[in-house]
Amino acid sequence: MGIFGNAFSGWHLILILAVILLLFGAAKLPGLAKSVGESVRILRSETKETKAGKDADTPSPTATTDEHPGHGGSGSTSTP
Repeated sequence: MGIFGNAFSGWHLILILAVILLLFGAAKLPGLAKSVGESVRILRSETKETKAGKDADTPSPTATTDEHPGHGGSGSTSTP
């Protein structure tokens, strides 16, 4: 199984790269690769910040305010 499952073989990827080379030209490819790399780097840093923010916002199990978990939390007691 390849990088894209059974959708593409090595020859397909070579053909796609050749078409990209023809469309953009050899002169523009380094700039295109640089911008794609920077975009991926920014995306990774943003996802790390988002994960860190979610971890900070999520309360730990010991920091709950409910002293009696599972009892509805209404504060009233019922007598039988």
